Amino acid sequence: MTTFTTGTDTLTRDALAVLQPGFTGTTAPDWVLRRLGEGLTSVGLFGRNVATAEQVAALTAQLRAERDDLLVAIDEESGDVTRLEVRTGSSFPGNHALGAVDDTALTRGVARELGRRLAECGVTFDWAPSADVNANPDNPVIGVRSFGRDTDLVARHTAAWVEGLQSTGVAACTKHFPGHGDTSVDSHHAVPHIDLDTTTLYERELQPFRAAIAAGTRAVMSAHIKVPVLDPDRPATLSRRILTDLLRGELGYQGLIVTDGMEMRAISGTYGLEHGAVLAVAAGADAICVGGGLCDEDTVQSLQDALVAAVRSGELPEERLADAAARVRALADWTARARRSPAPGAPEPEIGLTAARRAVTVTRTGPPAPVTAPVYVATFSPEANIAVGDETPWGVGAELERLLPGTTTGHFTDTDTDAGARVLEAAAGRRVVAVVRDEHRHPWMRTALDTLLAAAPDTVVVEMGVPQSAPRGTPHIATHGAARVCGVAAAEAIVAG
Repeated sequence: MTTFTTGTDTLTRDALAVLQPGFTGTTAPDWVLRRLGEGLTSVGLFGRNVATAEQVAALTAQLRAERDDLLVAIDEESGDVTRLEVRTGSSFPGNHALGAVDDTALTRGVARELGRRLAECGVTFDWAPSADVNANPDNPVIGVRSFGRDTDLVARHTAAWVEGLQSTGVAACTKHFPGHGDTSVDSHHAVPHIDLDTTTLYERELQPFRAAIAAGTRAVMSAHIKVPVLDPDRPATLSRRILTDLLRGELGYQGLIVTDGMEMRAISGTYGLEHGAVLAVAAGADAICVGGGLCDEDTVQSLQDALVAAVRSGELPEERLADAAARVRALADWTARARRSPAPGAPEPEIGLTAARRAVTVTRTGPPAPVTAPVYVATFSPEANIAVGDETPWGVGAELERLLPGTTTGHFTDTDTDAGARVLEAAAGRRVVAVVRDEHRHPWMRTALDTLLAAAPDTVVVEMGVPQSAPRGTPHIATHGAARVCGVAAAEAIVAG
């Protein structure tokens, strides 16, 4: 049952209520438990908080012993961005694979099964799905996190994903408003600019968010991007024109507005963490997401103090902070009530693998040629973006080693000179399986493949990113994502020829 510490005033409780902090460890620190008694209403879980599903369930139960209606959030998109399965890879393919299949019933079912697993762990709020239209193939941060390049496809699958997840009582958080797909800069590092005309913005970027709103998404996450046609001065997270006038006013959205991680350099490096939080709430944001990198009590205290001081100085209207806190508590109440109702339908534990298999596209230059002998797997690894992280395994090596005993794997990066020649030497005459991720964005991968295919034209190429480059290899296999199940499906396709 929720109790508040004696002497904690309303203003302080409201300031705490709008924060969504993270913390370290697989059990709750004392400071988090204490802050729950003072008004903290949300926490965020990351890979560092996850060991097993059972451990996460115990952690959320520990937290809810202090506050029953606590919002427990996680960044679980499935596919490449996974926190529940950060050390093994996801049991579900990501958006791009689902978009490649283009079966909204399948998308709804995948999201429902993911929601069921989150709910079993006590997670009630998912910072997903990505509703970004992947209009720029050079986008370094969205890519396979998007359902695709076609606006209508992205819109219908966004709606299906929201419906499936929320049928389990887990709130969806559609992101990254007003659309992060047409950028070539990662907002973890700097402020991206989207220089679109009004027509393109409304007809392409905003349509998936309209669909999510119509589907009842309980939350929308803002993007740390500048869209000059909407606001030439401030990024969306800090823009009243974008969050209040457009999202609330024009699009009619009345749910929770959450910021993307405020510690990202696009905000903290430009406006400062504390001042950025004040500006975000003033602009219309209701919840301040922080904790991907900053996860201590000092951060929570400094943000709380900044919000309280801004109200007392007149910079932030008290009624705006109170409204934001009320929206957070309303969503917390919805999830608390929804937790008491079982998810509809029977569990579908294999739906992720089924979806991954359906998403595989095989391009052959001749008849099928099954691979029956041990092979050499060359995995070409690009630098991971922060959203995906570099701790989650990916590729097809482990699965091929299981199917073809004696198979070995080598890993190569952009620091490996003459990587193609090194692969041929390591293969020692065995057939090569070359695994790439977004070949079109990485010239060094393209050069390595040129060398490999010139010397060994029977090389199998597996693209686990966006299959933008022309297919080549014998065969070429596109998985549309690098989740664990995508690796399983690719390995099966290789053995089948």
